[in-house]
Amino acid sequence: MLDRIRASIPALPPAEQRVAKLVLNDARTFASLPVSELADRAHVSKPTVVRFCRSVGYDGLADFKLKLAGTVNEGVPFVHRAVDEDDKPGDLIVKVIDNAVSALLKYRNDAAGHAFDRAISALTEAVRKGRRIEFYGVGNSGIVAQDAQHKFFRLGVSAIACSDGHVQVMSATMLQPGDCAVVISNSGRSRDLIDVVDIARRKGAMVIVITCSGSPLAQMAQGSNLVLLAADHPEDYDRYSPMVSRLLHLTIIDILTTGVALRVGQQTLRPMLQEIKKNLRAKRYAQPE
Repeated sequence: MLDRIRASIPALPPAEQRVAKLVLNDARTFASLPVSELADRAHVSKPTVVRFCRSVGYDGLADFKLKLAGTVNEGVPFVHRAVDEDDKPGDLIVKVIDNAVSALLKYRNDAAGHAFDRAISALTEAVRKGRRIEFYGVGNSGIVAQDAQHKFFRLGVSAIACSDGHVQVMSATMLQPGDCAVVISNSGRSRDLIDVVDIARRKGAMVIVITCSGSPLAQMAQGSNLVLLAADHPEDYDRYSPMVSRLLHLTIIDILTTGVALRVGQQTLRPMLQEIKKNLRAKRYAQPE
């Protein structure tokens, strides 16, 4: 909602722009103040406040403030940013899914295609030449690293996932030019991962960093052998369990895996994948008719 208001400012009349800026400066306060106070703070008339609400797609001030309050709600600390403590299961379904879908759609629009192209090219080259591909993550990001290893393993790639700090340091020390290290971090502040990026960079390996832009880890991702795949989201890593961030990271891994599979070529992969599927059928108790 706030992104939509921000994007609509250039098309609004000057008076309504002042109302929009008032919302963006302190949305939580805007949602709690009466129309007379809002008009005074924006230096506009009360009808202008109402017109602004309608200009950005709402029925009026009451409808706008109701939706705004939901947007700026802090949620339940350490649980989820989009829910309230008294939400019923039906409300949880809608809020959790809407929150995830919104973040994924925003990422779709913001993702840097050129960065993905560099990352996919480096990974594909490593696959073709039989070089090492390693995924590093700690905590929740370590689980994403394991998922990445599994996806590349299914492509016939001998990849490794490391979540232990000491093993990561040893592994990064053994990297060489042509190898790839994919470093995954929600906060971008984990000491172990910052150390690993520094080591891998000095060893000449291609380093692909998946983290939020502006973090210390993201700031390290500059240079010919480093690629930043920024995964920005509204989830405060100090206050909430990683949910949207985990989905974004898994999605990024899916994009990388799909890109590598396409570039390696179906003639190479299809026979192997078909055989894997055939052999897995024997592990199922019930077979399709």
